[in-house]
Amino acid sequence: MSKTFQAHLFLFLANLIYGISFTIAKDVVPHYIQPFGAIVIRVSVSLVLFLVVHTFFIREKIKRKDIPLLIACGFFGVAINQLLFFKGLSITTPIHAALIMTTTPIIVLVLSGLLKDERITPLKIIGILIGICGALVITVFGKEISFSTTTAEGDIYVMINAASYAVYLVIVKPLMHKYHPITIIKWVFLFGWIFVMPVGWNQFHSINWNSFSPSIWYELSFIVIATTFFAYLFNILALKNADPSLAGIYIYIQPALATIFAMLLGKDDLSGIKILAMILIFTGVYLVSIQSIKFPIQKLNSDK
Repeated sequence: MSKTFQAHLFLFLANLIYGISFTIAKDVVPHYIQPFGAIVIRVSVSLVLFLVVHTFFIREKIKRKDIPLLIACGFFGVAINQLLFFKGLSITTPIHAALIMTTTPIIVLVLSGLLKDERITPLKIIGILIGICGALVITVFGKEISFSTTTAEGDIYVMINAASYAVYLVIVKPLMHKYHPITIIKWVFLFGWIFVMPVGWNQFHSINWNSFSPSIWYELSFIVIATTFFAYLFNILALKNADPSLAGIYIYIQPALATIFAMLLGKDDLSGIKILAMILIFTGVYLVSIQSIKFPIQKLNSDK
């Protein structure tokens, strides 16, 4: 299996999980668990899983000089990313959140260019613009959009979340040249957990576990194991051989996959406009992916 195919496969699987979770998560949060309480569960369980996998299969140590960057990754990639998205979603509407999240790939490309981590090519710009068009079409077509003061606070939270995740995708990339992806994600979740616990402890402590039906337990397990552990794992494995901009634009396929999943469940219908939107999204992903996959970089002795 080529490095290019692996990167695309991991990104597709991660965003497939996210797409499915849109339908599943709304049954659990906030009806049974408040947003911050859910984040505590997600981060805590995933951290334990990453620690177990790293302990038994990787056993790699990190350099002390890289700890500040790992702390930043935990702050932007786990704490701010998850806390503010769930908080924002509880105040604003799902369609507002989806619209605002389309800014993430743009921020990723700009930051990557400024930090000279990757080249901003015309194809990448065109691909992101085409992807935005597809994401907007499938998100807003036939739906009413109304921004108001009642959703403004939530919109701001989601915007900060989008920028935070973009920062994470860019700053975690240099670490990929030094360490195994599981080593990185273990430390990212450890520091993220430290930030999350003080914020979410009260909501976690107030959870009424006895009110959970078997279906809620299944859905919560999916949110924790799939949407957090496997999705973050797949993303970090993909970043080993992919530019941050490619990981960013894959966000656009989430509404397309969510629509397909909803149609399979009989909760949505296929239409010509949705087919057009999906074509635009996957065309955008393809254009950004051209020359964006890198061959593994030879580790320098100075890195070890």
